[in-house]
Amino acid sequence: MSAVGAAPFYFAPEIERLDRSALRRLQFERLKETLGRAYACVPHHRQAFDRAGVRPEDLSRLEDITRFPFTVKTDLRDTYPFGLFAVPREQVARLHASSGTTGRPTVVGYTADDLDSWADLIARSLACAGGRPGDVMHNALGYGLFTGGLGFHYGAERLGCTVVPMSGGQTEKQIRLICDFGATILNATPSYALNLAESAERMGVDLAAGSLRVGVFGAEPWSETMRGELDRRLGIRSIDSYGLSEVMGPGVAMECGQRNGMHAWEDHFLFEVIDPETLEPVPMGQPGELVITTLTKQALPMVRYRTRDISMITDEPCPCGRTHLRILRVTGRNDDMLIIRGVNVYPSQIEAVLLGLPGVAPHYQLILSRQGWLDHLTVEVETVSPSSEEDRVRLANQVRHHVKSTIGVSCEALVRLPGQLPRSEGKAVRVRDLRKEGA
Repeated sequence: MSAVGAAPFYFAPEIERLDRSALRRLQFERLKETLGRAYACVPHHRQAFDRAGVRPEDLSRLEDITRFPFTVKTDLRDTYPFGLFAVPREQVARLHASSGTTGRPTVVGYTADDLDSWADLIARSLACAGGRPGDVMHNALGYGLFTGGLGFHYGAERLGCTVVPMSGGQTEKQIRLICDFGATILNATPSYALNLAESAERMGVDLAAGSLRVGVFGAEPWSETMRGELDRRLGIRSIDSYGLSEVMGPGVAMECGQRNGMHAWEDHFLFEVIDPETLEPVPMGQPGELVITTLTKQALPMVRYRTRDISMITDEPCPCGRTHLRILRVTGRNDDMLIIRGVNVYPSQIEAVLLGLPGVAPHYQLILSRQGWLDHLTVEVETVSPSSEEDRVRLANQVRHHVKSTIGVSCEALVRLPGQLPRSEGKAVRVRDLRKEGA
């Protein structure tokens, strides 16, 4: 088990423990190649560089990356489907894409070499999380166009694990197979892992006493309080995972057993943190928007991709011995931030408040509407166990008070009985913004 005090295990020890000065030299050489490939092979990047008055040969040190233009998600949609590819479509071995529910999907592609690198990165990440050859990984992430399921599948096989390609849904069957197959690693979204724990308890199955040892969770923001719930109810050590399809998929960064930030694999990616308003770099250790440039991607090189994720990075040494910088817990996204009566609120902030209240189950939904000219927030929660109407009214008052005093926004609170709020079989839908629907 990769926990505090356990002997570190590495999938690629030479690169994971590479001296930082050597790591920066490697980054610089690979960055020059990436900028050159993007300029020569992708018309969008060439035009963006030209508009900014910069060319690949203007890079003389890593810090010069700030002279180059950003790439944003709309660039992928505007060049749909293959306009940002740097290789002919015939050299693309696999395509993934977003759901495209708000317009054209964002399409990402991989050459055979990209897929090989991706499998290595996932294997490295799983080893960092505490996975070992011979583990049984129950993969409850979605398969298909979503990068999560297949990304972890091939990486786990590369590490030497036995993979159960379950995908999402069929929750009771998932619980039976976790027990019957002796799964030691659970890979899921944190909200679905919580659904599994709750369903197992209703079935009379004690997953915490079973074979599970490590939980790898990502694809949505989650809090330290949620981590504690998952650790306790599943009997695991919950590990935070980070990735996004536009720059690779999962495998960009992963916590080690120290759980003090996610090791970001700098031999494949260059990381920056910027002020999302001024777009200027912020000092190491200060919060801002994470920006990533790929260093080895062949099919889809991304230059200064604005992730919209709010976090901070640190290069302080980690006891595990890995030298790659760490991304601290992602607290939210620029485009997930809610502005309620002038107050900036992230759903993860409200989650942290709710999960700290006795008697409140770790399920919630935020409903935004407009009453007259004013924004109105309704926070729906569940009780841990069946309770009287009087108890629910008292709990609703506590929710209102704690949200107001902690975050500074007024809300209405509705307390439901256990099981009345929708459960996740993938990424949780925590916010219903009726203001956007004209309601």
